[in-house]
Amino acid sequence: MSQLSQSVPAKGRATLDDLYQVAEHGKAEIVDGAVVRMSPTGGWPGRAGGEIYFNLRLYEEQTGGGYAFPDNVGFVVHLPNRASFSPDAAWAVFPAEGMDFLEGAPTFAVEVRSKHDYGPQAERAISQKIREYFAAGTQVVWDVDLLGDAVIKKYTASAPHTPQIFRRGEMADAEPALPGFCMSTDRLFRR
Repeated sequence: MSQLSQSVPAKGRATLDDLYQVAEHGKAEIVDGAVVRMSPTGGWPGRAGGEIYFNLRLYEEQTGGGYAFPDNVGFVVHLPNRASFSPDAAWAVFPAEGMDFLEGAPTFAVEVRSKHDYGPQAERAISQKIREYFAAGTQVVWDVDLLGDAVIKKYTASAPHTPQIFRRGEMADAEPALPGFCMSTDRLFRR
């Protein structure tokens, strides 16, 4: 999730043009009509997100049928309280067209918890974001926790309140969004 985020008030409701202006300040999303900036992540979560993207790229080369995206790619959605997502890794069935943000929700989204993504407020924020992913059309969301016993909580649109838990030493999948895709949770801890 790239650490706790900070809302930046916009005149009226923030637009995609406002989001494009954030480039020099890093990662951001539009939530509740405001540009929400996210601070940079640390080494472990950054490498974990990179490892997941790497495995998604391998899956793309082996199977086709979609596209892997790394951290900080903007996905434009049209929800009452959210206009964009910027997951830590993602899979979409539509290609990147030009230099613009991608139109639509990713099929599979990954949120890797950073140093400050713990505690009651953070839990509420990730739960809300997962609900919004599903409302936008995402099929599977991974909530990646490098500090907990439940390394990956896999949420699906068909069972959004009952995550499948993957612990160290287990193989995590992204079914039904990515048939046949799986990776060892231990790969997330390669330092």
